[in-house]
Amino acid sequence: MAALGRPEYINIRLDDAIDKSEKVFKNNTFSVLDEAYKLGIRYFDTAPSYGKGEAFLNEWNNTKNHEDVILGTKWGYTYKANWELGYSGKHEVKEHSLEKLIEQWQVSKEMLPKLKYYQVHSATFESGLLENQAVLNQLYNIKKETGLQIGITTSGYNQKDVLEAALKVEIDGELLFDSFQVTYNVFEQSTFPVLSKLIKSGKTVIIKEALANGRVFQNKKFSSYQKGYGIMKQLSEKYKVGFDAIALRFVMDNLNPTYVLSGASNKIQLEQNLKALSFSFTKEELDVFKTLKVDSKDYWQERSNMNWN
Repeated sequence: MAALGRPEYINIRLDDAIDKSEKVFKNNTFSVLDEAYKLGIRYFDTAPSYGKGEAFLNEWNNTKNHEDVILGTKWGYTYKANWELGYSGKHEVKEHSLEKLIEQWQVSKEMLPKLKYYQVHSATFESGLLENQAVLNQLYNIKKETGLQIGITTSGYNQKDVLEAALKVEIDGELLFDSFQVTYNVFEQSTFPVLSKLIKSGKTVIIKEALANGRVFQNKKFSSYQKGYGIMKQLSEKYKVGFDAIALRFVMDNLNPTYVLSGASNKIQLEQNLKALSFSFTKEELDVFKTLKVDSKDYWQERSNMNWN
């Protein structure tokens, strides 16, 4: 829902001449969600900071009332752009306070009983979340009262360290966090060891930004990825799919997480993404992908320099 619920997001948009009105985005969102369900997708992931993303998803869910959908949302970021195109300030602002948790939970809980995952949005050491006992206790209370899986999502070059710290958070002798949403893709592979450990221990692992905010597509601006583009082009031709399906299949075959988020912003992109289900890589091909990883700090600095459009 990150790209569906708001008119501008961190990505590489080739066609900016689109209608970015809220009405058009809402209609498009419902169309994409309908197509996703039709094509077999059952997990839908959103957040209050995705513009109208949470509201759109909740309305669609209530309208369709599919019995088998699974919803996930987050708390901790507030959308500030208010649908203002070219907004000059921060589009979303982080606040991991008890007050923000209580405020956003009052809205997000309306997604029950389809809501299964309630996640901390982009936890970092700097936000103090992992040391805020009042917030951790409240999350534990929500977990006990609803049966939800309490999750954590991460961003930044030290994702691995944040995940390892989160795994040590216990309340009343019970681990607090059940699900982990992490950036992992052909270029940013630093979290592989800890994610493998989480998967083997039965935790839910949700992969976001598998397409590296559009950087997996051939682009002359990114000199460090040219080798990767050449390899993905060969595989794209071999398996008769796009670069998006190649990138998604790498995550699926190399990691085998619980979910890989699509991030598609229209039905065509969604259909292209789902071609990742039509083939599998050989071990030799996966080994080649492992040579494409870049320095994590460089990757995240590059991401922070990308434009909202």
